[in-house]
Amino acid sequence: MWSNISAVPFLLTGFPGLEIFHRWISISFFVIYVSILLSNGTLLFLIREEHTLHEPMYYFLAMLAATDLGVTLTTMPTVLGVLWLNHREISHEGSCFLQAYIIHSLSIVESGVLLAMAYDRFIAIRTPLMYTSILTNYWVMKVGLGVLMRGFVSLLPPILPLYWFPYCHSHVLSHAFCLHQHVMKLACADITFNRVYPVILVALTFFLDVLIILFSYILILKTVMGIASREERTKAFNTCVSHISCVLVFYITVIGLTFIHRFGKHAPHVVHITMSYVYFLFPPFMNPIIYSIKIKQIQRSIIRLFSVRISLNS
Repeated sequence: MWSNISAVPFLLTGFPGLEIFHRWISISFFVIYVSILLSNGTLLFLIREEHTLHEPMYYFLAMLAATDLGVTLTTMPTVLGVLWLNHREISHEGSCFLQAYIIHSLSIVESGVLLAMAYDRFIAIRTPLMYTSILTNYWVMKVGLGVLMRGFVSLLPPILPLYWFPYCHSHVLSHAFCLHQHVMKLACADITFNRVYPVILVALTFFLDVLIILFSYILILKTVMGIASREERTKAFNTCVSHISCVLVFYITVIGLTFIHRFGKHAPHVVHITMSYVYFLFPPFMNPIIYSIKIKQIQRSIIRLFSVRISLNS
């Protein structure tokens, strides 16, 4: 009996009670998704084409943009499908579990990339003369591979059991995309491991990453305050502003989403849903804007790119 029930596809949910506005809501989501794809795609193109951006700092920025694109491309089809076309069904193995795996893995990857970027700023300010000898292209590749492995391997233990759990409860999910914490609640099985493991994983990734980033910036601040020239202090600190902004954008949304899920049980369901969208859309939307505003090399590259396009069209 369980095998037959488990074969029933899950049903995704948009904004309960606002179904008549789904078409209008989908327009704003479409605009945000297109903005994310264009801005992060442009950033990746510039870093690839501009030789002046072939430095560790920009390689890590490219990893951040690629991660944001990955999250966006993973959630966009089902979100727009639900809001635009009212296509709510999603299969278990082929789509839902894979989507949950990619979403959660890329979240840990993004945290790891932000940590690597903090180390990049730490070396650049603490030991600038050794920067190029420490942060070689080979080292950046190893760190990038390590960050990817940490994200995708660490998510296998809680995701794999989802494939053989029987599902005999409601098949209605609370969002327009699949998340591990929502899918596991629909299982008719012992989910103790799936409840405990993510808590430990968050502590060893997000929480630990935040502590290391905070400690690195304490050391950076100590170094910057020891610089005699006020102009040099300002210049050194400005190189960190964009990264600090991205860190705040990412981890504040993580903390906000965590608080809503843990302590907002009596809050309207639409608040939970909205906070989830903020978590998945706000960092990818803001990161390219932050770096485009604060990094002059990227500003110049953007100007050159559009100048070339205009001259070719004229």
